[in-house]
Amino acid sequence: MTSMRRAIWVPVMAAGLGCAAGPPAARDPLVAAAGALAAASLSDAVDQVAGKRGFLSHGIRRMTPGKLCGRAVTVLARPAPAGEKAPPTLALETIDEAEPGSVLVIVMEGPEGADVAALGGIMGTACVVRGLAGAVLDAGVRDVEELEELGFPVFARGAVPSTSVGRYVTVAKGAPVVCGGVEVGPGDIVVGDADGVVVVPAERAAEVIDRARDLDERERRTMRSVRELRSVKKAIELHRRI
Repeated sequence: MTSMRRAIWVPVMAAGLGCAAGPPAARDPLVAAAGALAAASLSDAVDQVAGKRGFLSHGIRRMTPGKLCGRAVTVLARPAPAGEKAPPTLALETIDEAEPGSVLVIVMEGPEGADVAALGGIMGTACVVRGLAGAVLDAGVRDVEELEELGFPVFARGAVPSTSVGRYVTVAKGAPVVCGGVEVGPGDIVVGDADGVVVVPAERAAEVIDRARDLDERERRTMRSVRELRSVKKAIELHRRI
C-alpha cells in the first residue's frame, strides 16, 4: 500500500469506525444470540429445524480475519452487455442505505463471477463507515491488505485484482439471491467464522438458535465424556452428538 493510500485508512481506524457487531447486535437479540454460536452448530441446527442446507459452498472462504454476524442486505449482478461500463450502482446504494450491523451479500452470476472483484478498498471503507458487520461475496475481492487494515471481515471466492466495471452490472438489490448454493433473503441472519458461512432463515431464526444452543451444550458434554471415558464411540452414544 502506498503512503498516500495508507493515510486514508488511518483516520478511519482512529475514529473507531470498525465492524458494528456491538451496539447494533445488542438491539437485535437474535443476531446477538447467533453471533455467540459457532457456524458449525448453526449449520446443523438449520439442517434439523428447516430441513434444508444453510451452509454456503466451501469455495466462499474467509479472506480477512474476524467473525461476522448480521442481517443480510443483498445485491445481484450479471455480466455487462458489450460496451457497458457502469459502476456497481445498486451495490453502492445498498451500502449507503444499510442499517448498522448488516452483512452485505453480493452475488456475481455466471461462471466468470469468481474472477471479478465485487468489493475492494473504497467500498470496504464505506462499509466500515456505515457500520456494516462484514461482507459475503459469491465473487472475488480485491485490496485485501487494505480490508485487513480496516478490520472488515470478508468472505469471498478468492482474491483477484480485477474490476467489475465493464464486466458486470448490478441488476437488483433487496431481493433473494442464491449465494454459494444457498438462497439468502434480506433479513436472514448470516454468520461466518473460520469454518465458513451459514445462513439462518429469518422466519425460523429463533428455533434454529435454540437448537444450536442445545447442540453446542451437548458437544461440550460429549467432549468432556471423551476425555473421561477415553472413548469417542461411548461418548457419542451417551450424548448423541457428533
